[in-house]
This record gives sequence, structure tokens and C-alpha cells, in this order.
Amino acid sequence: MASFMMHFLISNLLLGALIGLLFLFKWMLRNHLTSRMQYHLWYVMTGLLSVPFLPLSAAEFPRIFSWPGRLKHIVYSQTEIWAEKTFPLDTPAASGAIQDFALSAGRNKLSLIGVILFCVWIAGILTMLLLMIRSRRRFHRLRRSALPLQNQKIHILYKSCLDEMKISADIPIYSTAFLKSPVMSGLFRPRIYLPIYVISDCTASELRYMLLHELQHFRHKDALAGCLMDLACILYWFHPLVWYALREMRSDREIACDTAVLDLLEECDYKDYGCTLLGLAEKISLAPFPFTVGISGTMRQMEKRILHIASYQKPSAKKKLKGCISFCFLIILFLGLTPLLSASAADESTYRWDTSSETISQIDLSSYFHGYHGSFVLYDLKMDAWSVYHAEGATQRVSPNSTYKIYDALFGLEEHIITPQDSFMAWDGTAYPFASWNKDQNLYSAMQASVNWYFQKIDEQLGSAAAARYIRRIGYGNQDTHSGFRPYWMQASLKISPVEQVELLTSLYQNHFGFAQEHIDTVKKSICLFSSDDKKFYGKTGTECVEGQDINGWFIGFAETGDNTYFFAANIQGTADAAGSTAAEITLSILSDMELWNYPLFFAQR
Repeated sequence: MASFMMHFLISNLLLGALIGLLFLFKWMLRNHLTSRMQYHLWYVMTGLLSVPFLPLSAAEFPRIFSWPGRLKHIVYSQTEIWAEKTFPLDTPAASGAIQDFALSAGRNKLSLIGVILFCVWIAGILTMLLLMIRSRRRFHRLRRSALPLQNQKIHILYKSCLDEMKISADIPIYSTAFLKSPVMSGLFRPRIYLPIYVISDCTASELRYMLLHELQHFRHKDALAGCLMDLACILYWFHPLVWYALREMRSDREIACDTAVLDLLEECDYKDYGCTLLGLAEKISLAPFPFTVGISGTMRQMEKRILHIASYQKPSAKKKLKGCISFCFLIILFLGLTPLLSASAADESTYRWDTSSETISQIDLSSYFHGYHGSFVLYDLKMDAWSVYHAEGATQRVSPNSTYKIYDALFGLEEHIITPQDSFMAWDGTAYPFASWNKDQNLYSAMQASVNWYFQKIDEQLGSAAAARYIRRIGYGNQDTHSGFRPYWMQASLKISPVEQVELLTSLYQNHFGFAQEHIDTVKKSICLFSSDDKKFYGKTGTECVEGQDINGWFIGFAETGDNTYFFAANIQGTADAAGSTAAEITLSILSDMELWNYPLFFAQR
């Protein structure tokens, strides 16, 4: 919620810039684009307004065209259910064999602000919906009071207009005393409503102009455009530039219909058509209803339309060609800019897992996660197969906490801040709540005791730019370090999902990063928890502690079993006691029950 709102606010800044760019290009090409093309350009804007709500990032745009092919590659086995075999709490795991330390932090103020803004946004949407519903009910009462038109002369004229425009659809026409100008209403069952004064006071030619205009709205599906504009008004109730653009879109819609009518008329009739608009302008006193389109508009719009009619000349073939070229150029340009907007707008709290070539089995491990919201991911390197519990949670990004120290150490080695031979750092005397932190450290002791200050010193020497560059290089989670340099991996902006944890561990193991192999081996050695001649077990915990309560626990790693390697990530969340050590217990129980690792053997040599 909070994450979406922050991205939504950023995307609105970019939307404002893109709308401004659209206005600029429309003005520059005003003499080349036809009225209909200028109106259709606004559909680009309505498309841009939908981008912040699409679950896509810039890299994922090409995938939207390949989803049918991806589905057939996803293999879901019948759900496997593993029997629960929980080990007693007095095992070494519970007593500190897997050490897990975390400092308590306060609530994230940015998240709180995001939640408040989200609530304000939703309140505005509800208010707009109520106003729309109120207006819709008023128009519904008007519809109920309207009567089918009985005037035969107008029916004959109306039939002539339908034939002239080659429209075969049955569009009823009604008379009403409660409208100031003709309107067309209805997306699926359109109707035309004529005010009674129009029927009694207007000449046959004036009625013809009005009917042709309303039928142009039908021909070009303007009722659908009206629905899109109303939806945009609801979702972007706070954005003045969007409202201004939508007002201009409505004006261009009427001008496009005016132009279409003028193309049906003789040049000598243009003046009469403009006079008809002037006559309507004198009688307009009410704002148009939503969900309707009509010949009228605001006084400013009417003025703009009359000036357009006065200067109108039918476009030549050369102008039409220039207009088509310019229109296509603008469409391509804005489609090219769309991924930039998507990258900033997409909600990065969920990892969009590319499963195009993956074999995935869903397994039921709910008995292991009793009392926690949890997920578990296992990757079999030899079989190239995944086992996933709680797929939604497995792709949900949360703070990595101390699991990030694996890669922090790797970056420090790559930058020679520490080396495999010398990773010593002196304790500065600051008192910490854990005795193991209050002494000099090297990489192995700091990793085992999860010493925050050691890795923060690596960060300080690494620098924020280099850290961000390395994070992008390996593709770590949402790659967001903007919340502040030092704490970006502790209850802050950097987030990662269990699936991504496993993908990164696999890349680390096989050194797909292209780092020095000696540095990869050093990091692996620092997280090694068990080693024998034919078996090795690697792991790292992580805990998010907020206001004294452990609310997010990680255990990630991999197990080498002679002829195969298994990569895993477990994440648990709760209001209390959701620590990394608990996630480690759950993981070891699962691996033991799967007969992938012997839990008691794990602690026999520790």
C-alpha cells in the first residue's frame, strides 16, 4: 500500500511532464494534424494514465505478448504434503548454534506517510464516485421523464441523417423538457435526447445539424471515450494538469465532430452551422451530465469551436499525408516513453517471476509455519526444478536484513576494502547489546555473529554510488537504495523476495556475476555452517526487529550433498517471535523431512 503510493506519486510527476510534452507537440503540429487526429492523440494520454496501475516494469513490457507461450512451460505437480516433525526447542538451533542478532528499530515514517496518502487518495476516489452516482441518478430521473419523439417530420429528417451517414443501427430519439441542448447517452443502448424548445423553435436545417453532430458521436464511439475520461477524473481527482487535459480532450472531441459534420455540408452551410452553435450557447446554463456527449459545451469551448468553424477549410491530400506522418511519429514517441513511466510507476513490492522455462512444484508446508505468514523456496540444481510453498509470499519483496551481508561482503572484497587474507576491522569501543559485537572482527566472525557495524564500515568505504552499481549489476531485489545509504538493507527501501534470494544464491554459487572466484569462495566459506568430506551446508539468517518485536525472519543458503546442490530460502512474518533463528529451525525441519539433509547430523560436529 505505502510502496504503491510512493511510486504512484513519482509516476504522477512524470505524467505531468508527459502531458506537458503532448500539449507542446499538439501546438507545434497544429497546422499538420487534422481535428480528428488531434482528438485521437488524447487517447495516448488516457493510455498513459493507466500505466501506474499496470503490474509491469520496463523490462517486462515485451513479456505481455508472450504469456500464452509461458503457460505451457509451467509444470505444477500434485501438491505434496510433508508430515510435520518439529524438533524440540532445546536443540542447538534454539540455543544459539545458528546465531541471529538484530537491533530494534522504530516504525518507518515513510511507510506511515504512504499509508496516510493512500487513505486520502481512496477518500477522494469515494467522494468522486458519490458525485458521479448522484449526477447519474439525476440523469436517470431525466430519462424516465423523457418521451419517445412523436413528431413525424423530425423522424423523417432523422431517417435522412442516418442514411446520409450510412448508419444502420436503431438509435431511438426522445424529447425532454429538462435539457438545454441535445445529448446522446448510452454506451450499449445509445439514445438521443432533444429538448422540447429545439423541437418547437429550430428550423429543419438547424435540427439536421444537431442530429448529424450527435450521430458523429455515435459513429466514433465517443460514449466510450467519455467513460474513460470519467474514470480518469475519479482516479486522478487530485491532479490539476490531468483535469485540464481532460477538459481539452472534451473540447477537441466536439471540434472533431464539428469537422466531421462540416465535411458533409457545402461550404455555404458553414455559417449556418456556426450560427446554430451560437443559438445553443445563449441557452446553455447547466454543466453536462457524465456518461453523455452532446453538441453543447462550456462557453470557452463554444468560442473555440465557432472560431474553428469560421476558419475551416477541407484538408488537402497533402495535409492529410503530413498529418498521418506526424500522428504516427507522436504515437511511436509516446509508446517509447511509456516504459520509463512504467519503471517508476510499477509496484515493486512483488517480484514478477519469469517462469517461461521453469519446472515448478507447489508443496504444502503449512504445518511447519503454524502461527506465521511464511513461504519456502527450494531449487534442485541437478534437476533444474523448483519446489515452492505459498507462491504469493515467495514473490513478495521484504527487507533482506542481515541476509544482504553475503553480498555486502562480496562487494567489499571486489573493491579490496577487505581481502581473503586480511579482513580485520577494529572495534571502535561503541557498546552494543550483544557481547560478540563488542570486539575486533574479521569477515568470518562478523558473518557468524551478524555484526552490523562491520558491514556498515564496508558500506562507508564502498560508497553509495558503488554499492548501487553493484546492486544493479547482480540484480538484487528492487535495487532501491534511496532511503538512505547506511540503513538501506535494514527495514528500509531495499527489498527482495524468497525466489530472488534463491536465484541470487544460484548465481553466486556458479559465479554468474563475473567476480573473482577467490572472492566468491571467501564469501561461501564465511557462511559455511557445516562441512565434511562429502557434505557442506551454507546459510545466513536475517531478522527485522521493530520496537522490540521480531516481525520478519529469513534463512537462506544452500546444501551440497555430493552429487547435487539444493538452494533454499525461507521467510516468516508475524507480530512477534518471527526471527531468523526460527526460520532456520523451520528450514532444517523441512530439509530433514524431505531427506535432503540430516538435521541431527548438522549439529553433531558443532
